[in-house]
Amino acid sequence: YRLGLSQILPGRCPWRSKDHAITHHPDGNIPVSGSVVPDIKGMLKLVEESHWKLCPDVPLVGWDVVLSKDENLPVCLLEVNLSCNFFRGSFDKEVYLGFLEDMVGVLQGLRLGKDGKVKGKVVKKEKEV
Repeated sequence: YRLGLSQILPGRCPWRSKDHAITHHPDGNIPVSGSVVPDIKGMLKLVEESHWKLCPDVPLVGWDVVLSKDENLPVCLLEVNLSCNFFRGSFDKEVYLGFLEDMVGVLQGLRLGKDGKVKGKVVKKEKEV
C-alpha cells in the first residue's frame, strides 16, 4: 500500500493495470500465475461465518486471510477491513450498486425508526428499561 496523492497516477500504483496481467505478487516477487488457492471453499466458509459472528450488522467488509503450512492452523484470519475496497478485483457494478442502494434504504429506515419517524409519521416510542 502506498500513501500520497501522486501514487494513484497511472503507472505508480502497483495494483492498477489496464490488462490485469499480473504474474507475480508485488511483495517478494512471488509467482502467482497458474497457482491454485487450496481449500478456497473452506476459506470462504471461514470468512462468511466470521462475518456473521463478528460483525453481522456491517453489510460489506474485506477479510485478509493467511494460508499457512502449519497443519494445525492451515487458514487463519489476519484482519477485517471495515472500509474495504476492490483494488484489482472485478465485480458486477450494477449488482454492487443495487446492493448499496438497498443497504442505504435499510439504514435510512433504521435511522427514521430510531428518531421516531416512519414515512413521515410520528411513532410512539416505548419507554426503555
